[in-house]
Amino acid sequence: MKWTSKAALLIAALGFTQAAVAESVKFETTLGNFTVELNSEKAPISVANFLRYVEDGSYVGTQFHRVIPGFMAQGGGFDKDMTKKSSYAPIKNEGSNGLDNDTATIAMARTNAPDSATRQFYINLSDNGFLNANQRPPGYAVFGKVTQGFDVIQKMATKKTKALPNGMRDIPIEPIIITKATLIK
Repeated sequence: MKWTSKAALLIAALGFTQAAVAESVKFETTLGNFTVELNSEKAPISVANFLRYVEDGSYVGTQFHRVIPGFMAQGGGFDKDMTKKSSYAPIKNEGSNGLDNDTATIAMARTNAPDSATRQFYINLSDNGFLNANQRPPGYAVFGKVTQGFDVIQKMATKKTKALPNGMRDIPIEPIIITKATLIK
């Protein structure tokens, strides 16, 4: 973990209310670029986990493998051939951190088990309040927001999708690949 990630965790752990270390990640994809601003104050575990994958470079070459118009675009877990990427250990769910699944927010994807999030994330294409902790305990942990390039995420939802024989569906026919993920301040 780089110094900036450790500093963000320390600031969050000490309870400072100012965002002394504002971190963002710029994603370059085959469809265009977008930037997410991370909220390490309210979601320190999710942000640290997300940055671990950014910093080790393993989001590069993954695709947005589940895109549902009017709902969300999910990525980070499969390569262009739909081979599942290896993950670090699952993290504690921060779904009740006060951040809502509103349009353009980024959150941790998980299974039905509350503390199962690893590397996959999703970006809300609309307000999805039913994913919040007050509607579906313990909720899905929001940890940031798209601050630039949300039109790229919206464009993802216009692409034709397919289903695979294994039951996975809503996969863009033409893969939308992450080609670069860069930590910025």
